[in-house]
Amino acid sequence: MLVYIGTYTRAGSDGIYAFRFDDRTGALRPIGLAAKTSNPSFLVVHPNGRWLYAANEDETYEGQKSGAVSAFAIDRATGRLTLLNQQSSHGAAPCHLALDRTGRYLLVANYTGGNVAVLPIEFDGRLGKSSAVAQHTGSSVDHERQEGPHAHAVLMDETNRFALAADLGADKVFVRRFDADRGILTGDARQGDAADRAEPSTVSLPPGSGPRHLAFAPSYKRLYVINELSSTISAFGWNAANGMLTAEQRVSTLPAGVSASNTTAEITLHPSGRFLYGSNRGHDSIAVFRVDPGTGALTLVEHEPTGGRTPRNFAIAPGGHWLIAANQDSNSVVTFRIDQQTGALERAGNAATVPLPVCVTFVLDQ
Repeated sequence: MLVYIGTYTRAGSDGIYAFRFDDRTGALRPIGLAAKTSNPSFLVVHPNGRWLYAANEDETYEGQKSGAVSAFAIDRATGRLTLLNQQSSHGAAPCHLALDRTGRYLLVANYTGGNVAVLPIEFDGRLGKSSAVAQHTGSSVDHERQEGPHAHAVLMDETNRFALAADLGADKVFVRRFDADRGILTGDARQGDAADRAEPSTVSLPPGSGPRHLAFAPSYKRLYVINELSSTISAFGWNAANGMLTAEQRVSTLPAGVSASNTTAEITLHPSGRFLYGSNRGHDSIAVFRVDPGTGALTLVEHEPTGGRTPRNFAIAPGGHWLIAANQDSNSVVTFRIDQQTGALERAGNAATVPLPVCVTFVLDQ
C-alpha cells in the first residue's frame, strides 16, 4: 500500500512525501516528494482512494487571514499527487480534516481561526467554496495557549448527523448537528431556522486540559479525547440519538511519577477496538491502553519510545498489524509491529528519513 507523510515546509521539506509499505515485513520504500505544497500538516484520503486532501497550515491565503485546503489526485502507479485545486479554509492555521460519511463534504478545523468550515467535494474531487463556517467561542486558564478558541480536530459520528470538534483554547468539545443535504452545521438536533441559529451543545473538560484530537470506539458508544496540555485522555459515553456526551474516565498518558515537560498529540483506536494509543511529545512515547469490551474503561499496557523526538502523529495500517509514528523533531518515521493479543508495540527495522514529518496516511492498493 501507499503511505503519504505530511510535513511542515521549512528546514528542507517541500510538501508531501510518499512511500510504498510492505504489509508483510513493515518495510517502507521511499518514492520521494509526491507533491510540493505549503505546510501540509494533516492529510485525509477519500474513501474512493482516488483523492487526497491536505490542510495547508498557513496564516494567510490570497491576502486573507486564512489557511487553505488542497485537493490532489492520487496516481497509484507512481505514488505522485496532482493538484486539483485549493480553497480557503476560512480560518488561519487549519490543522485537521475529516470527511463526512457520504464523501460529499470535507470539514476543516482552523486552529488560529477558532472555527470549523465545511467544503463541498465536487464530482471530480475538486473542492467547492465553503458551505458553512461555525465559529467557536471561549477561553480557559492557560493565558498563553487558551486566550481564545482554538479548534484542533473535527470528527463525524457514525450516523453522519453530528460533527464533534475539540477546542484546545476553550477546553470544550462542541457538538453540532450536520445537515448533509445542505452541507451546513446547526446548533442542535431541531429542524429549520431555529436550529440554524441555536447554540451548539458542548461538554467542558477540566480547566487547562487542552482537548486536541478525538477518536470514536468502533461501536460508536464511546468517544475518547486526548488532552494536549494536561497529558490526559478523557473517555465519554456517546448518545447518538441526541448527540450528548457523558464523562466516564480520565487517565494520564505519562508513567506514574514522570514530571518531564510534555504535550500530547494523536489518539487512535485499534481496528479491533481492544486497544487505544496516544502520543507523548517530550516523553517521546506512545502510551498503550487496553480497552474493556464492556465498559470502555482504559487500563495501561505500556509506554513505548517512538525512536525519535516529538511524535506529533501516528497511524495504524489497515488490518491492524502495524503502527507508523512521525517524529517531527528528529526527521524520522518509525514502524512498529502491534501484538494482536496485548496491543503492545515492537519496533521493526530502521527509521525512514522525512524532513519534519507531522502526519501519516495510508492508501490501500485497489
